[in-house]
Amino acid sequence: MMEYDELLQQVIEFLGTFAFAISGIRHAAAKHFDWFGGYVCGIAVAIGGGTIRDVMLGTTPFWMTNPFYIICTAFALVFVVMFAKHLESLRNTWFVFDTLGLALFNIAGIQKSLLFGQPYWVAIIMGCITGSAGGVIRDILLNNEPVIFHKEIYAIAAIGGGIIFWVLDVLGFPIEVTVISSFVLTCLMRFLAVRYHLSLPILRSEEIKGNSDN
Repeated sequence: MMEYDELLQQVIEFLGTFAFAISGIRHAAAKHFDWFGGYVCGIAVAIGGGTIRDVMLGTTPFWMTNPFYIICTAFALVFVVMFAKHLESLRNTWFVFDTLGLALFNIAGIQKSLLFGQPYWVAIIMGCITGSAGGVIRDILLNNEPVIFHKEIYAIAAIGGGIIFWVLDVLGFPIEVTVISSFVLTCLMRFLAVRYHLSLPILRSEEIKGNSDN
């Protein structure tokens, strides 16, 4: 059973790497970066969150044990260069890749944390870090304000997917059902948030000042 879980973990990480790398490369293209700059942004998104997770778990970062992740990002760069014009005509294509990467890496982070014996609440946090930290690194490289701090639901969607993973796993559902349900809920929360412009309340300096004066 452990071997099956590890195989599923690798498949999810491979798919998430490709999806996230495409998202990062596309953001770099919007800033008119060259191919190398695009690759750096792609790899930052693809391995950034997972690297932070693995360091916190006290294990070798996943991409240092298998060169596939580096190669996968190179394929993502080639994919974007070759098919960018065709994909650009499809509405919200790049947003979809980013959402798929978030959902897949969220699951990967949760599963790996559980394999290392972490409790569910830690696994949910690790899943959120795995899914969203790479995007923070990308935005810093691009000199943008990190999307998770000021726009639509992002990290919260990962947490929602983590909670449903926790509930279904505790209830004894098959791992396939648990993974698919977590994936679908994360994507659905993200899609609905963007579709209906849902976001968390904004902190306003006027409110903080007013409360401090009281």
